[in-house]
Order: sequence, then structure tokens, then C-alpha cells
Amino acid sequence: MDRDFKVVIPARYGSTRLPGKPLLDIDGKPMIQHVVERAQASGAGEVVVATDDQRIREVCAKLGIAVEMTASNHRSGSDRIAEVIERRGWSDDTIVVNLQGDEPCMPPALIDQVASSLAEREEAGMATLAHPITDSTTLFDPHVVKVAISSTGFALYFSRAPIPWHRDEFLGNKARLPKSVDFLRHIGLYAYRAAFLARFVRLAPAPLEIAESLEQLRALWHGASIHVGLAAEAPGPGVDTADDLARVTEFLSAGRASPAPSLG
Repeated sequence: MDRDFKVVIPARYGSTRLPGKPLLDIDGKPMIQHVVERAQASGAGEVVVATDDQRIREVCAKLGIAVEMTASNHRSGSDRIAEVIERRGWSDDTIVVNLQGDEPCMPPALIDQVASSLAEREEAGMATLAHPITDSTTLFDPHVVKVAISSTGFALYFSRAPIPWHRDEFLGNKARLPKSVDFLRHIGLYAYRAAFLARFVRLAPAPLEIAESLEQLRALWHGASIHVGLAAEAPGPGVDTADDLARVTEFLSAGRASPAPSLG
């Protein structure tokens, strides 16, 4: 695709479960540097870290990473990205990818894929990705977000519950996944057109969004279309806890992630 898409990486210092998460060391680099390198390797035309913390800004500045200081009262990364778009004066049709700051193992190909997916579909307000679920433990885990999609690849619903619920199969055995229906894990990687995101962040939170604690349900509630592509490869692990940090460190130090370019 046209390589003019942007990547914005929201990064908060005050994580409840893992304070200072963006600056924690992973294999000799702060986590935010790994995330930026993933974004740079995707071919994005511009990569910007959005934060409200001076410590993150100072580390980014030393590494030559573009950074925007944003308001401290944003409810979500989407609100923070909308502020960056306004500050930078990006045009309404600019495609912006939201890459979460705790995804140091995100394959660059998926960042490019989600941007391409949106660019190819004028009818979509936003785009995201999903990957097949192949085991019941993952399907029934409320920390794993699931998505059901239409025959044309657009989201019908996102949930922390197991969807679709196969009434007959799950009545007697929840340990085996039925072969007659696809189960998809949502990957928290989004692409928006700048104008759409500006409208989206002004919408009131939706009841479904509040119930599931899933911001993308606000878009569906208000009638927007979300295209869901099947990820070209499985994403690497993200970081929410200290155990995740150890797992990601092992993943990267073992060289199982794609080589990333140096910054500067």
C-alpha cells in the first residue's frame, strides 16, 4: 500500500499492575523502544509516541523518537491519539494506526496489514485484526477478547465471553471446540482515518462498551463499520504483568521476533 500511514503509540507510566511499564528493560532496551522499532519496521511514514509523562518523553528524546506530550485526563489511548492528530495537523483522510505501548513483539507485517485493510475499504470507519482460537482455555478466558464477524469480514460483536456460543456442543462438553464454527481472538491493533477518530472520541460511551470494558463496542453501538482482517501471522506476547515481562524478555532474547532496525 501507499506507505503514508502513521503510527501513534500511546504510552502511560502509571500502570496499576506494572508501574513504569513503558520504560522497563527488555533485553537491554526500554520497552517503548522495542514498540517503536516494530512500528518503524512496518514501513509507516511517521511514528510518534503519545504520552503525558516527562520520564517517557525524556527517554524518547534521548533515543531520537518523536514524541507528543498530551493531556493527562484522557480516558483512553484513542483520545490521546486524537490529540496528536490535531496537534500535528494531519489531514482527515490520513490513516493512523493505534499500536499499544505494551506490544513489543507485534509483527511489523500486522501493522502494515491493518493499515492496508482500512485503505482498501472506504466504507469502514476503522479496521482491526483477529487470529483463530484453537483451544477452549483461550476461548473461555475473560481476559481474551473474542470477535464474531460477518461473511464480508465486518465485526458483528466483540466480547470477553466465548462467542459464538455453540448451544448444542457446549451443553455437554466445553473442553472441545466445535469444528462447525470459527472462533476468533481479537488483536488490539487498530487503524482509523483521522476524521473518523475525531468523531469517535466525541461520542458518549455506550452501555455495551461500559459492560464489557471494550471501547470498540462504542463504534458498533453508534453504527460504524469495523473491518476485521485475519492476521497474516500470530502476534507475539504483550505485557500486562511481571510474568508477561519475563515471557517477552525470553521471546525477544531468543531471537524469535523479526530483527528490528536501529533508531536514530
